[in-house]
Amino acid sequence: MSGAAMYELVRVGHYELVGEIIRLEGEMATIQVYEETSGVTVGDPVLRTGKPLSVELGPGIMGSIFDGIQRPLKDINELTSSIYIPRGVNVPALSREATWDFNPITYKVGSHITGGDIFGIVRENTLIKHKIMLPPRALGRVLYIAEPGSYTVDVRYFLIP
Repeated sequence: MSGAAMYELVRVGHYELVGEIIRLEGEMATIQVYEETSGVTVGDPVLRTGKPLSVELGPGIMGSIFDGIQRPLKDINELTSSIYIPRGVNVPALSREATWDFNPITYKVGSHITGGDIFGIVRENTLIKHKIMLPPRALGRVLYIAEPGSYTVDVRYFLIP
């Protein structure tokens, strides 16, 4: 697996089961698969993602129950009408349809900003507020910042060069 990295998220077999690279030796990789592997055989495809196994954080997370790889159990049940999780099912952890109120803070177009700076707040409920931050290695000047309003989790609130 040329170019593979330790702890990289991979999809294994024809069902694209969730797995993670846990050891690399030359061109060989050892993969921990986090789902039932019956039917997976030598020579089945392994799709690299180039990303680490990670979880998605954001509004709506507090109202959900997840399995160990952050698949939302209620959404899977509604999709499949089953109490069992089908192999390879891929459902986003956060709803892409729900809207949340975004309120920008401090920054305006032209402001300098750097990784870790908080540029907005999204309230999930009366107790929980999510601080929207610039990714750690990003920096630049603000080209765009969303107006206060309701947005889905996929909307870009902010733009820097």
